[in-house]
Amino acid sequence: MGKDKNPRRVADNEAMAKLRMLKTSPQKLNLVAGLIRGKKVEKALTDLTFSKKRIAIDVKKCLQSAIANAENNHGLDVDELVVAEAYVGKNLVMKRGRPRARGRFGRIHKPFAELTITVRQVEETA
Repeated sequence: MGKDKNPRRVADNEAMAKLRMLKTSPQKLNLVAGLIRGKKVEKALTDLTFSKKRIAIDVKKCLQSAIANAENNHGLDVDELVVAEAYVGKNLVMKRGRPRARGRFGRIHKPFAELTITVRQVEETA
């Protein structure tokens, strides 16, 4: 009499990981996500390890989570995984401010972003 199992949001040969509330702007995060789109996972991990961007550390954690989900939850082969999608979304924006000259108020926006990484297993053609 329990509830039915939820259908999968991704295909049978895919796995997904999502990171929310990343303290960076979506524009900056998208630059790092663009580095790994379409690459094999070991090459993407290497690129993120040696990237000079601060947010690359969090993107690497999300990619490692997607790889672990693929291996443990869906039984996919890690050596054949490719980063199928890496897309960025907006999250909340904290509004802060500073007093400025002549009684004015300078608005400061502190944006947050979210990242979704999907890895797909592709069979290598020899």
